[in-house]
Amino acid sequence: MNTAMDKVRAVNLRRSGATMERRADGSFIIRPEEPLEDYPRVLTERLIYWAGAAPDRALAAKRHAGGPWRYLSYGEALQKVRSLGQAFLDRGLSADRPIAILSDNDLEHLLLMFAGQHVGIPTASIAPAYSLVSTDFAKLKHVMKILRPGMVFVSSSQKYRRALDAAIDSDIEIVFAEEGVVGRNSISFGDLCGVTPTEAVDAAYAAIKPDDVAKFLFSSGSTGLPKAVINTHRMICSNQQMILQGFRFLSEAPPIVVDWMPWNHTAGGNHNTGMTVYNGGTLYIDDGRPTSPGIAETVRNLREIAPTVYFNMPRGYDLLLACFRDDAKLRENFFSRLKFMFYAGAALSQPLWDAYRKLMMEACGERILMATGLGATETSPMALQCTWDSERAGAIGIPMPGVEAKLVPSGDKLEIRVKGPNVTPGYWRDPELTRHAFDEEGYYKFGDAVRFVDPADVNKGLLFDGRFAEDFKLASGTFVNVGPLRTRIIHWFAPYVIDVIITGHDRNFVGMMSVPNLEACRTLASNLGAGAAPAAVLRHDSVTGKFATLLESFAAHATGNSNRVERALLLEESPSLDAGEITDKGSLNQRTILERRAALVEEIYAPDSSSRVIRIRER
Repeated sequence: MNTAMDKVRAVNLRRSGATMERRADGSFIIRPEEPLEDYPRVLTERLIYWAGAAPDRALAAKRHAGGPWRYLSYGEALQKVRSLGQAFLDRGLSADRPIAILSDNDLEHLLLMFAGQHVGIPTASIAPAYSLVSTDFAKLKHVMKILRPGMVFVSSSQKYRRALDAAIDSDIEIVFAEEGVVGRNSISFGDLCGVTPTEAVDAAYAAIKPDDVAKFLFSSGSTGLPKAVINTHRMICSNQQMILQGFRFLSEAPPIVVDWMPWNHTAGGNHNTGMTVYNGGTLYIDDGRPTSPGIAETVRNLREIAPTVYFNMPRGYDLLLACFRDDAKLRENFFSRLKFMFYAGAALSQPLWDAYRKLMMEACGERILMATGLGATETSPMALQCTWDSERAGAIGIPMPGVEAKLVPSGDKLEIRVKGPNVTPGYWRDPELTRHAFDEEGYYKFGDAVRFVDPADVNKGLLFDGRFAEDFKLASGTFVNVGPLRTRIIHWFAPYVIDVIITGHDRNFVGMMSVPNLEACRTLASNLGAGAAPAAVLRHDSVTGKFATLLESFAAHATGNSNRVERALLLEESPSLDAGEITDKGSLNQRTILERRAALVEEIYAPDSSSRVIRIRER
């Protein structure tokens, strides 16, 4: 295991900490000591710079039909961005008639986002699940009602045809990357890129104000229907400067990123794409996913490309761990020039954290910074970040330069709120929702709780302490505090769980659906063999027996019904980002999971529950 004697890979990080003021009302104000440095007016200032400084360098790459990489250079990107910008201006597009993008991550998608920002015409990347998974297209229709787009891009007319017919007005122009759209007003992406830019492009670029809308990102969080979060140019550009000041090594060598995170989420669409172009890096678009079948494509890409920064969610890191352990060449390539590993959300278990630190020492003889933070679509996204070598998982750090945090007592918890140039002005066409998102001093309310790592030293950072919206009451009226209970369960059941969803609203007792650590569970069911299906592993007597034993011991240490878990079910299907079961922050969306998997909840509470439900003995 790691020790204080382990060598840590040297990287240039943030240079200062924060100060804290305690107010008479019991709240705390935390301010960074380092001021935010100057930042661009528009993100494409950086595209222009790198197109001049390194025109042949790859801005992005994506495999062509699953085969060789297809590259987009900085010089080529700027040329196409200007042509697309001219096409947008010719059509009179605007914030009131923006561009909706129906596509997975792709080079065309990236160019559309940058082109819109370059000429001041907002884009909105829409979750593919709204078009490809939904059967009633209710969320897509809701999104289109808010946006009222003047143009819609589809990466594949065939894939998105049902969505177009169901939710996109017939008079809206469709841009397609593949195949024309029969019976619709449409044009190919290639034709748009062939438009000759004029001085109007430069004039539009020069006229952009920092507080103009750059894009819309839809966030449902735990509140139901998607809401259109306004992302201004100031938000995006200031946040990239914050990231650079937190991780100063980004300016020393162009970052190399291999990333799957979808661009309809702020982590992928703002943080990762923005960080790449801001610092002249290269983004390799990964078509893999953090699922048992999807991780193979990520592994394939990581065998070829050695990233300098890497982003994933706890489930992705869990799946990759077994691959790294089994493949020396893979892990050696992955860690060869890696400077920073980011995990989204606060649910990374301590055993998984410790396993990676041990793996780092075995692979390259030194530890690599692995950290998380706190952000949201409304903060574009980074607001707080741990920028030091923490000794524990879950530390979210301190406010970034330019961000001020307020901690407000709420019962026995501290609610966190923030203000800064990276914070949204509100929600598009929804003044009431906007009003409720901010307090009387203008601080944005995450709806999250935090606690101090060390109340005597703010510079040891904060820890995520759950979401207020997740808490509920049992039928008895007993209040269940979900965040701390989830943390205790993850620790108690380690290394066999990655995360848990707490059940019990208006029920007689608390239950849970567990996101299992499949690799750890396989060690319990070793007689099945390495190729056994996940369902077979999770239903194996040794696995269910282990969970039953842990459930019993956890219940024995409970202080009451609010923290006594009586039944558990192991999820055979991991939470889906595309289905909204993972929030834009990277944490589990408790409400969506409970709604989408209502049948499993009923299975937990059925009087004669199935053999999949693990129960403690009756008291």
